[in-house]
Amino acid sequence: MPVHYSKINLLKMSPSVIRINTALPGTPRARVMIVYTGGTFGMVRDSSGVLIPLDFGSILEHLPALRQLQLELSVVAFDEPIDSSNIEPHHWREMADIVQQHYRDQDGFVILHGTDTMAYTASALSFMLEGLAKPVIFTGAQLPISEPRSDARENLITALEIAAAKGREGARVPEVCIYFGSELLRGNRAKKAESQHFDAFQSENYPPLAKAGVKIDYLDSAIHRPGPGALLHVRSTFDSRVGVLRIFPGINPLWVRSVTETPDLKGLILETYGSGNATTARWFLDAVRNLVSRGVIVLNVSQCPGGMVIQGKYETSRELAAMGVIGGGDMTLEAAVTKMMLLLGEYGPGETRTRIGVSMAGELTHVTVT
Repeated sequence: MPVHYSKINLLKMSPSVIRINTALPGTPRARVMIVYTGGTFGMVRDSSGVLIPLDFGSILEHLPALRQLQLELSVVAFDEPIDSSNIEPHHWREMADIVQQHYRDQDGFVILHGTDTMAYTASALSFMLEGLAKPVIFTGAQLPISEPRSDARENLITALEIAAAKGREGARVPEVCIYFGSELLRGNRAKKAESQHFDAFQSENYPPLAKAGVKIDYLDSAIHRPGPGALLHVRSTFDSRVGVLRIFPGINPLWVRSVTETPDLKGLILETYGSGNATTARWFLDAVRNLVSRGVIVLNVSQCPGGMVIQGKYETSRELAAMGVIGGGDMTLEAAVTKMMLLLGEYGPGETRTRIGVSMAGELTHVTVT
């Protein structure tokens, strides 16, 4: 059965909202909410040198430059900050609930999140927040904010600038995005690609929405804008009976069958070579065919960071298309996983099969016909 995540009481998740008006005695130019979920960003060293979570009530001590932003800031922190490796769909629901509850009184949101699963969370929220007309900017850090060379300061300050930015038509970037290493990326197009350097994320199939240097240069033509009068609607039901199978030379038939014969599996994402190619060994094709015949949705995405799946371009993908495997175009794995889980939870298998190959939030360059 789909997993239904109920609404979370914000006061239960965090006992208080910290408010910081950096514009006093003047009027703030925008109101932005910071949501701290956990991760490297908010760690500081105590007197013994051990890393502990930052008390966000003292954030101005660590980032005095915030006073120059002329913003009214609200800060919400999870009672128990989580390592992003432990992120689950109910955490996505908590973040979406915060956005929904404060949507009218805030101009934008900055979510501080660990880098390991940030692309999954940003993808999930891009699909959950239908009709979004305000910025939801994810950022984090490779080094804790207390470290002298930390990237946390620049990442947060620029993310806040972007979340507060306004254009002629309202918010400058009304999307779920990731800001990291001087680039603003569409959330459902981003992948973590670096664990040691500050440019941790890449988006091979879609250009950065903005680049930050001496000033922030926006690529307005790449930014998605909601239709006139768009209203926020939060999708919230996930079905996590989804699997991922990465193809590799010498893959064992027993391993493949252990995945494809998983009881109650509803969706499988195949990570294939190049433009959607996989082995044409009869045992492999039979395993996938049996899966499709059981009504399991099989989506084909590429292992390559760039490019897209074009089933039928080569003989090695022609049979996949013929048996009903759906081409995933240029979707990232992160977008494919979260989109499939959400569609299965909201609509069930039949409607998911129809919708999975159609762009919901700019995650696909175009519809892929297979």
